[in-house]
Amino acid sequence: MGEMADPIQLKDEGNKHFHAGEVDKAIECYTKAIKFCKDKKVLAVIYRNRSAYTCIILCSPTAIDVDATDFKALFRRCQALEKLGKLDMAFKDVQRCSTIEPKNKTFLETLRRLGAEIQAKLKTTFSTDSRVQNMFDILLDEEMDKDKKEKAANNLVVLAREDAGAERIFQNNGVPLLLDMLETGKVEMVLAAIRTFAGMCTGHKARVRALVLDASKDLKSILMALLEMIASKKVSGHGRDQALNLLSRNVPRKDKKDPDHSKSLFTIDHGLKKILKVCGQIPDLPDQLPMTENTQLIASVLLDKLWDDLRCDPERDHYREVCKFDPNDMDRNIHAINALSGLLQGPFEVGNQLVGRQGIMEMMVALCGSEREVDQMVAVEALIHSSTKMSRASFIITNGVSLLKDIYKKTKNEKIKIRALVGLCKLGSAGGDDYSMRQFSEGSTEKLAKQCRKWLCNSAMDTKTRKWAIEGLAYLTQDADVKDEFVEDEPAMKAMFELSKDKTILYAVACTLVNCTNSYEKKEIMPELVQLAKFSKQHVPEQHPKDKKDFIQKRVKRMLKGGVISALTVMVKADNLLLTDQTKEMLARVFLALADDAKDRGTICAHGGGKALIPLALEGSAIGKIKASHALAKIAAVSNPEIAFPGERIYEVVRPLVSLLHPERDGVQNYEALLSLTNLAGLNDKLRVKILKEKALPEIEQYMFEDHDHIRQAATECMCNLVTCKEVQDRYLEDGNDRLKLLVLMCAEDDEKLQRAAAGALAMLTAAQKKLCTKMTLVTLQWMEILQRLILHDQPQIQHRGLVIVYNILNSDDNELAKKLIESEILEILTVIGKAMDNPKRQLVIDVARTCLVKAMDLGLIKPFTTPS
Repeated sequence: MGEMADPIQLKDEGNKHFHAGEVDKAIECYTKAIKFCKDKKVLAVIYRNRSAYTCIILCSPTAIDVDATDFKALFRRCQALEKLGKLDMAFKDVQRCSTIEPKNKTFLETLRRLGAEIQAKLKTTFSTDSRVQNMFDILLDEEMDKDKKEKAANNLVVLAREDAGAERIFQNNGVPLLLDMLETGKVEMVLAAIRTFAGMCTGHKARVRALVLDASKDLKSILMALLEMIASKKVSGHGRDQALNLLSRNVPRKDKKDPDHSKSLFTIDHGLKKILKVCGQIPDLPDQLPMTENTQLIASVLLDKLWDDLRCDPERDHYREVCKFDPNDMDRNIHAINALSGLLQGPFEVGNQLVGRQGIMEMMVALCGSEREVDQMVAVEALIHSSTKMSRASFIITNGVSLLKDIYKKTKNEKIKIRALVGLCKLGSAGGDDYSMRQFSEGSTEKLAKQCRKWLCNSAMDTKTRKWAIEGLAYLTQDADVKDEFVEDEPAMKAMFELSKDKTILYAVACTLVNCTNSYEKKEIMPELVQLAKFSKQHVPEQHPKDKKDFIQKRVKRMLKGGVISALTVMVKADNLLLTDQTKEMLARVFLALADDAKDRGTICAHGGGKALIPLALEGSAIGKIKASHALAKIAAVSNPEIAFPGERIYEVVRPLVSLLHPERDGVQNYEALLSLTNLAGLNDKLRVKILKEKALPEIEQYMFEDHDHIRQAATECMCNLVTCKEVQDRYLEDGNDRLKLLVLMCAEDDEKLQRAAAGALAMLTAAQKKLCTKMTLVTLQWMEILQRLILHDQPQIQHRGLVIVYNILNSDDNELAKKLIESEILEILTVIGKAMDNPKRQLVIDVARTCLVKAMDLGLIKPFTTPS
C-alpha cells in the first residue's frame, strides 16, 4: 500500500470483503482505513461501516437468535470477536460450534488456538514482569490519580518480597524511581520506597553492595546513629526498643566461624556505656529516658549477645572494665544497681563478677532499708537477679532475709511487696530440687507459692506486678509440693498461660513449666558413689518423694488438660530477640516431657504442637535442637504425619529426625527417629527423596547392622520403605558390599518383625531390578533354604512376601535360575498352596502362588494338569 495507504481505497476493499462474507478481511480493511484517514467526513463513514458490521455480528445476530444450532453464524461471530480482541467471548462461540460439529477440524483447531492464546494472555497479565512494569507505569504517570499511585507503591512492597519481583525491580531501572519516591517527601510514598528497598535487599548481598558504595563507612555511620538514638531523650520508648533490636539483629555474628566481629568491637567501644545507661534508667525517677516495659530486657539481650560475640580474654577484660562502677559514688548508686540488674539478666558472668566486688552486696542490702520506695524496689530486684549463685544466696539468707520479710510486711506498695516476695521465693529455692537442702522451714515455700498464685489470678493488679508472681513461681516450683499444688490450681495455670503472651515473661514461664514436668537436666547418681559419699560424710542429694515418675505423669496430664500446648505454641512464635536459645531449649524440654506418653501425642498435634516444634528443632542451642527433634520423632512415630505436620511442613521434619541418627545420640533417640522416618518414607516419593537428600541412607544402613534388636528392626523397616528409590536400588546393585547378603540373611531371623521388613525390602528390590534376583543367589549358599522358610511361614504377610520373591525370580529372564527353582521343593510348596481352597484370610498368598505356577507354565517348566481321554 506504500508508506501512506489510501483510506477510501481501504474502505472500498472492506465493503467488497463485507459483501463476500469475508469477516476478518473486512474488519482489517476498515481498521487500517481509520488509521490513515484524515478527512473527518470519510472517517465518520468508515467508523459507521465498521460499527454497523460489528453491530450486526455482535449485537443483532439474527441467524443465531432464530436457530441456535446455526454453527456458520456462530463461527462468523467468533471470528469477529477474535479480531476485536474479545478472546473469551470468541472461545465460547467456537466451543458451541465444536459441540454441534465435533468432527469439524477448523472448529477444533480454532478452539485449541484460542485456548492457548487466552492462557498466554493470562500468564502475561499476571506475570511478575508485567505486574512490576504496570506499577512503574502508574508511578511514572504524572496525571495518575494519587490513590492509584499510593496503591501501586504499596504493591511494589509486596512484589519486592518475592525474589523474582525484587530482581525485576532492580533490573528494570527501579532504584532511581524508588529514590524519586523518597524525594517526594510524602510519608506514604517514602515509607513504601523504604519497604521496597528492604524487601529487595533482605538476604541478597549483591543488591546491597550495588546500592551502597562504601559499605564499611556507611555501616559505621548507621551504627553510630543507632547508638546515638538509644541514649537520646528525644527518642520515644518504642523507637529506643527498635534501635536496640536493630543492633541485636545486625551486630553480633550469625555464625561464630566467621572471624570478623569488628561490628561488635565497634559497638562496645562506642556504645557499651550508652547501653548500660539504658539499663540503669528508673522510670519512677524524674528526667529519665523514655522507655517501655521491655526496654531494659531488650538492652540486656543486646549486652549478652555482644559479650557472647567476643573471641579472647583481652576483649572480655575490656568489656568488664567498661561495666565497672564506683560503689562510693552514692549519687549514682541506684542507677548502677539497676544497670547491674540488666547485666545479671544478660551476660550473667559479668554481672556476677561485679556482685562479688567488695561492698556491692552490702550496698544492695543497705538500699533495701532506704526510706525511698524506689530505692527499695531497685535493690530488691537486684537481689533477686544476683542470688542465683548459692554463695550469693547464702550471704543474703544470712544478712537480708529478715530485711526482705520486714519490707514485705510493712510496705503498702504492691510493686515492692511482690518483689520482696519474689526475693524470698528465690532464696527459699536456693537448694534447687535437692529435698535435703531446703532453706526455709517446712511449709514456708508452699505459703509463698500460695501468695504468688493469689497475685497471679488477681486481674485487678497491673500486668507487670502479676508477672513478678510468675518469677516467684519459677523459683518455688523446684519444690515438688509447690508443683503439685500449682498444677491443681487451674485458674492460676491458665492465668500464667494468658500472661505468657507478653514476651518479656517467657523465660520465667518456661522455667516454671520445666520444673513442673521435671524436664531439667538430671545428674545420674550411681549407688556406689552415694554409699561412698555417706561413708565419707559428704552431702548426698535427696529426691523429693513427689518427684517420682507417677507423680510427674499426673502433673503432665493436668497441664495438658489446662491448655499448656496452646500456650507453648504461642510462646514459640515470639520475637527471636526475646526467645533466646536458652528459653527455646527449655520449651523443647517441656515438649519432650509432654510427648512421653504415646496417648498424649494426638492432643499435642491437635493443638499445633507438631508445627511449633519444627522451629525449635532447627534453631537454638545444640541440646535444645536435639530435645525438640526427639519430641518430633515421638510424634511422627505414632501419628499420621500428614495430620501432625500438614502441608509443606512435613518436609521440614525430615532434617531434625535425621539429626538423631548419630552415634552420639542415645538408643531411644535412634530408635524413635528410625520409626518416624519409616512412617514418612511410606507416604510418597517426594518424602523419600528428601530423606535421601539429607544423607540419611548411610546412617540407616549402619543401624541395620546394630546389635540392638529393636534398632535393627526399625532400620530395616525404614529401608523397606526406601527401596523404591532408584538411588537405593543402585546401592544394592553395586559389587563389593554385603548389603544384599544382609537382607537375605535377615529373612531367616527368628524376629518376625525383622523378617517381615527384610522380606518386604527384598521383594521390592527383586521386582524393580531383575539383576538382583541372580545376585541374591550368589551372596549366600543358603538362599534356597531361606526362601523355602519364607513361603512356608505361618504368618500370611511374611509368606506373601516370600512368594513375591519367587515370582520375581521366575520373571527375571534368568531361565536357568527359574529352572533350578522349579526343580527344587519350592514347586511342591507352590502346588500345595495354589490348590488350597479360597480363604479370605489367606487369599493374597493363594493368588500369588497360583500366579507363580502360571508363570512356570508359560516358561515351559511345568505342564498343565490334564485328565486322560
